[in-house]
Amino acid sequence: MIEFTVSDTIPATPAEIYSAWLSNDGHTGMTGGEAHCSSEVGGEFDAWDGYITGANVALEPDRRIVQSWRTSQFSASEPDSQIEVTLEEVDGGTLVTLHHTSVPDDGDHYRPGWQEHYFNPMKEYFGG
Repeated sequence: MIEFTVSDTIPATPAEIYSAWLSNDGHTGMTGGEAHCSSEVGGEFDAWDGYITGANVALEPDRRIVQSWRTSQFSASEPDSQIEVTLEEVDGGTLVTLHHTSVPDDGDHYRPGWQEHYFNPMKEYFGG
């Protein structure tokens, strides 16, 4: 298993990002892929047209989101990975830091995927 951390500054408040991450319309809008979300601990979600699935493990409004996370590329024998998203207000918006743990050994491609499929579209969504 591997783990990594990625971060970027998004031109929005922590509350705006938190709300969007955990809502159907917000998550779909900020990533461009259809999502079904829950804002409750234990609630399940899917994103990117079902490519990603998981559940909310811990939620601290406007500060932190912890989710179990897997894609359709994970084998049935591989456990879910976990993401921890922290939101810190900074000049120009919010520093979003994502720590991804228990990633399958062949999953290093998820590291640039977070920038390409989340952070870059989020900058356009919130900044445009």
